[in-house]
Amino acid sequence: MFGVMLFLHIVGALSLGFYLILPLVFVKVSKLAPAAQEGTVATVKTLNTYAQVGLVIQLLTGGYLMSKGDYSVPWMIVVVVLFLAIGAFSGIMGKPLRQTLEGIRSNKGTQEAAGKLRTFSALLSVCVLLISFFMVYSDII
Repeated sequence: MFGVMLFLHIVGALSLGFYLILPLVFVKVSKLAPAAQEGTVATVKTLNTYAQVGLVIQLLTGGYLMSKGDYSVPWMIVVVVLFLAIGAFSGIMGKPLRQTLEGIRSNKGTQEAAGKLRTFSALLSVCVLLISFFMVYSDII
């Protein structure tokens, strides 16, 4: 059972890898034609939903793996806080994604929502990098 959970945990982690490249996508999206912007933002919105499903997989499998492992309490606290930050930022990013998509479709300004997307994507990227670091080096804390 441990091996199956570890495999599912790794698959969930791969789905979160999408957040690592997201800041690069949002830097370039403003330079695209409106139709390409719409397609890019719609794709990011869909991938964000899939990554959130991966986050649920991470929660379930990570809880099981933590119960079977020998981890320090500070490590568990750091990982849970980072996990919650990833969940919060990805959830908060949903509204600016919808606003940007609606703004592109109705030819309205999307600068404010696009700025939020750049900020949240950068925060998400940093959190995913940090949690990946602490997963690999779990004995550092």
